[in-house]
Amino acid sequence: MKAIYKAIAIIMLLTLLAGCGKDEPSVPASTIEPPAEEVVVDKTVAEIDEFFKKYVDTKERPVAVMVDNDDKNARPHAGLDEAYLIYEMVVEGGATRFMALFRGDNTEKIGPVRSSRHYFLDYVMENDAIYTHFGWSPKAITDISAFGIDKINGVLGTDESIFWREQKYKGDWHSAYTSIEKIKSMAKQKGYATETENKNGLEYADMFFDLSDGKPANSVSLEYSGMYRTGYTYNAETKLYEKTINGQPHKLQNGKTLAAKNIIVHYVHDTALGDGTDRRNINTAGSGKGVYISNGNAIEIIWSKPSRSGDTVYKKADGTKLLLNPGKTVINLISPSAKITVE
Repeated sequence: MKAIYKAIAIIMLLTLLAGCGKDEPSVPASTIEPPAEEVVVDKTVAEIDEFFKKYVDTKERPVAVMVDNDDKNARPHAGLDEAYLIYEMVVEGGATRFMALFRGDNTEKIGPVRSSRHYFLDYVMENDAIYTHFGWSPKAITDISAFGIDKINGVLGTDESIFWREQKYKGDWHSAYTSIEKIKSMAKQKGYATETENKNGLEYADMFFDLSDGKPANSVSLEYSGMYRTGYTYNAETKLYEKTINGQPHKLQNGKTLAAKNIIVHYVHDTALGDGTDRRNINTAGSGKGVYISNGNAIEIIWSKPSRSGDTVYKKADGTKLLLNPGKTVINLISPSAKITVE
């Protein structure tokens, strides 16, 4: 029996060896598909590209809208989260007012819209913006005419048609709203230019960067008056500054908290206008100091503006050009004598 099993084993081994000697069928190389390459989208690069496309590398003429901030009746605001640039300055009574600039977005609701003050015109001109407001001070009336500002004023004739009211109580003047679509429609009706070659003094780096030579800036407080304090709190996760009003989050009507990538504190003196009212005057022309805040740090800067209609240029303290991080910016023009804390 052992001899029989041995013979069977030898036969099986020979059969196996014979099979190994044959060529295996081959697959033509042309029929072999390479593995699909995974397309990786860099979210940072995409975010920067989108910012430049919508807000910087475009000929679309900006729209500037005056937004009320007198007191709690003016809040919550609408549309400020879609502004790419916001100026905040003091007005009479110690409150502030915003001028929000829009382009690249079809913002459906902006407001409440309030009246013009003459010193805001200086930043309308350097941005070559279509200026939208609801009323004006006597000084603003003469200056808008003198400088030839393209305006849409809610208290004048057909201009009023692009606004709607959302009154909370009888006599509520914090209640006028508009939209980008309505503003553009009226601008077209008035024959205003819709494109511009203007690029103001704000310049942006082509990538995000940290202010490695700066000081920590996780909390910012700017006391415009005893009744009004604006501030910013740095969110290290989003790398944005979340705005506050009198220590509370600056909430908007859509539930979002207003936030920005860049904060510029622009020191400029304001004085009484001297017209028998509490209205202020801000001399925007000249030069001065300031602070640039972004990505959790702050550096000292200097600014210059040759005239009311000229462009503001921001530089680092050593005189080199200031480049901003790509992103939305708030410029707070405030007296150097105000209580200001950056820590």
